[in-house]
Amino acid sequence: MRSLNIAATGMLAQQTNVEVISNNIANMNTTAYARRRAEFNDLLYQNMIRAGSASSDQGTIIPAGVQLGLGVRTAAVYRISEQGSLNHTENTFDLAINGKGYFQVQLPNGETSYTRDGSFQLDPNGTLVTHEGYTVMPGINIPLEAVGVTVNASGEVLVKLDGQPQPQNVGQITLATFANEAGLEAIGKNLFLETPGSGAPNVAAPGTPGYGAVMQGFVENSNVNVVSEITDLISAQRAYEMNSKAIKTSDEMMATVNQLK
Repeated sequence: MRSLNIAATGMLAQQTNVEVISNNIANMNTTAYARRRAEFNDLLYQNMIRAGSASSDQGTIIPAGVQLGLGVRTAAVYRISEQGSLNHTENTFDLAINGKGYFQVQLPNGETSYTRDGSFQLDPNGTLVTHEGYTVMPGINIPLEAVGVTVNASGEVLVKLDGQPQPQNVGQITLATFANEAGLEAIGKNLFLETPGSGAPNVAAPGTPGYGAVMQGFVENSNVNVVSEITDLISAQRAYEMNSKAIKTSDEMMATVNQLK
């Protein structure tokens, strides 16, 4: 019976849906996490009676026909790039992006990755790094004798030194944007890589038209809505149960046919 395989594809699809929702809930407190949403497509159809085919020698045609679907499959898992709320931490090196854009981070292999997690720190050399110790590009070095550090909305890093009334500019943080943010490849640790699907990065200073502004002393919260996720989880669970009942019903029908024999 086709219904067994059809319902099985439905159960697999809802299992994927639950896994995506579970990951969203697990990362509800992850800095700058963007929630995911599973999308599904119907599978191929079998034409038992093709629509528009002739039904008589007099030229009449079948208006609708008979098409039987073969189930469902996972088409994509989208990343929802909605701005998360900003949490005031008062930490000097916590930076948040209010608007579009990603910080650029250099990986140990020299590759450039991208993140919205701006919970940065200084390494022993005074270089601005992520919590994994990866350098924030283009490479900002804070003098050890600095008594104050300010990062303005345009990404300029200004330090105050003893005996100098004017702050000194020690670097410029830049942001990257992509034509298709959903096409970025997540590699964990709140980092993403460029892919052919995302397109090449466009780099500019914060505050440039189309780019967000940098806010010092803030971090971006995840954009997970727990109430919405729980509602979606219940819906996915019910859909899974309905598909399992379809399999049970098909099994009972086959048992009835076997008893007739």
